[in-house]
Amino acid sequence: MTRIVLPELGEGILKAEIVHWHFQEGQGVTPDDDVVELVTDKAVFNVPAPSCGRIRKIYYGEGQEAPVGAVLADLD
Repeated sequence: MTRIVLPELGEGILKAEIVHWHFQEGQGVTPDDDVVELVTDKAVFNVPAPSCGRIRKIYYGEGQEAPVGAVLADLD
């Protein structure tokens, strides 16, 4: 299992809001597919898939905030 984690986004940024999931649970992804779009008070970011797999579980829904380092989703 591979985890998609909210990466460090910059100095002083401690959390981000989930704006949009580009893939849903059960869908397959390949490396570098933009999986989720995030927004902070400073910028908009996309988090790519770290590897090939199928999205098994999404832990934060659109509109929710997640802290840096949080597991956003699991890939099988």
